[in-house]
Amino acid sequence: MLNLAYPWVLILAVLPLVLLLARRRPPQQVEAPVIPVGHWLAGMPGVSRSGNRRSRWQQFVLLLLWLLLVLALARPQHLGESIRMPMTGRDLLLAVDISPSMDERDMIYQDRSINRLQAVKRVLDEFIHNRKGDRLGLLLFGTEPYIQAPLTFDTETVRTLLHEAGIGMAGRATAIGDAIGLAVKRLRDRPQDQRVVILLTDGANTAGEISPDTATGIARSAGVRLYTIGIGAESILQRGLLGSQRVNPSRDLDEALLTRMAEQTGGRYFRARSLPELELIYDSINQLEPIELDGRFYRPVTELYVWPAGTAVLLWLLVRIAGVVRVRRRRTEFG
Repeated sequence: MLNLAYPWVLILAVLPLVLLLARRRPPQQVEAPVIPVGHWLAGMPGVSRSGNRRSRWQQFVLLLLWLLLVLALARPQHLGESIRMPMTGRDLLLAVDISPSMDERDMIYQDRSINRLQAVKRVLDEFIHNRKGDRLGLLLFGTEPYIQAPLTFDTETVRTLLHEAGIGMAGRATAIGDAIGLAVKRLRDRPQDQRVVILLTDGANTAGEISPDTATGIARSAGVRLYTIGIGAESILQRGLLGSQRVNPSRDLDEALLTRMAEQTGGRYFRARSLPELELIYDSINQLEPIELDGRFYRPVTELYVWPAGTAVLLWLLVRIAGVVRVRRRRTEFG
């Protein structure tokens, strides 16, 4: 469907007619010989030039140019079919531990070992991609927490910033309490049923000014649900000088704390011992926090003003070129 964004601009189309009527004078009846433009008698008193026809043609072209420009200023548009716009009842803040312990290579991907952060990036990449319509944010924490990406509908930017995150960028310790405190601060102005934090870590709280239990109480008071994920294998084969032995790379993981944090805020605790388990966890969170559509619609708009504007420019260039060619031809004929 065609539409004009500023239809009132079309009133300018009659401006040349108004100016013409204002300057109109009674024509003088003069009989005079018609001499071609460029002749040596042209311009003498009582001599009419054959350029009058050309003058009318120029006036027509100028009028056409004016109408095209006025149409462009009216901003013609094509309105597409109504499309349902996905909106969500969720604001999800992803809190990811990037302390040095996340460099432990106890995750397997395509028969090769990768570290925990690499596994998180692979799984979160698809999770973020599937949350179209949600406002997502990214919080990274180590010794200090910081917001890498504020809450936004631009999920591609969130994915990019996640992939740019590096081990140890936020310090060498793990401040779980401070991370929750900062997350709650960013979510407290949002509607109460929309506040969700997904926290992933592989250790225990070893730094920070706020204890995890205090931060959990603040989150509960603010209506923020916490989904906590503990990542890390429970057993790997480690080679040493005295041979290979089985070790638990997740011995520092405080599962009791993460479980308590989730239960007290109405969320859930998940344990990710492998990459497939981590994928299932984020699938479960997708089901627990579904994308909700609120039935809003919008119509895509295609701007068409470039066509009359471009036609006007092209027509003006053709007129200028024709004028140059005409002048050169006259010089050749009379020069």
